[in-house]
Amino acid sequence: MDHQLDQHTAVKETLPTVFGYLGIGIAFGVVGRASGFSPWLVLFMSLFIYAGSAQFITVSLLVSHSPIISIVLATFLVNARMILLSLTIAPYFKQASLAKNIFLGTLLTDESFALGMNKLNFTQGRLNFPWFNTVNLLAYATWNIATLIGALIGNYIADPQQLGLDFAIIAMFIGLLYLQVSADRSLALSLQLLMIGLTLALSYFGAVFIPSNLLIIVVTIVGCSCGVFIKHRFYPGQTTSH
Repeated sequence: MDHQLDQHTAVKETLPTVFGYLGIGIAFGVVGRASGFSPWLVLFMSLFIYAGSAQFITVSLLVSHSPIISIVLATFLVNARMILLSLTIAPYFKQASLAKNIFLGTLLTDESFALGMNKLNFTQGRLNFPWFNTVNLLAYATWNIATLIGALIGNYIADPQQLGLDFAIIAMFIGLLYLQVSADRSLALSLQLLMIGLTLALSYFGAVFIPSNLLIIVVTIVGCSCGVFIKHRFYPGQTTSH
């Protein structure tokens, strides 16, 4: 097995993202407990829903006694982007069994996807099941432990927003973006910065017209389409390693 794609390497490369999982996971646990749910029910939600933003929405909908179908549809819409992310990583696991592919897709997160895309810069465009599965499992375990911690201490925290835990996930993605840009030599830096600026603009102005649960999907599709056009129109000599 390539030492760059083994479990030990996966653990080391996932550890920097753990703080993001801890921050937002504890915040969810606190919010869930403050909403009147028992620590074990809060943990159960993390174990079986395992979707940060969707879990916050689920708690608010349950508290407001919304119909089950509304909760299911809201959760699906918020996490529909995972379909796009799964389709993106699927080609790298053609040699893996269907069961392994399903397992990877089930535990896939925005963070593990970002780590995977960044990893391609160092492995000549290759990924394997042991590395990616370790990333996913470490993220899953951390998220659930953080949720339980938050639920257990929830009674002692009146306002979780005062801790600034909601910014942890944003800070983590800023770090992942920096690593991606600094490591990717297959695309011109100017092209990458241009696409970052375009994505920010699309997100900012799109938030005015597009529902928040669809914004990520729309920006992803529009941004990728613009990126392909700009790359082939203004950077014809650029080739990607993956």
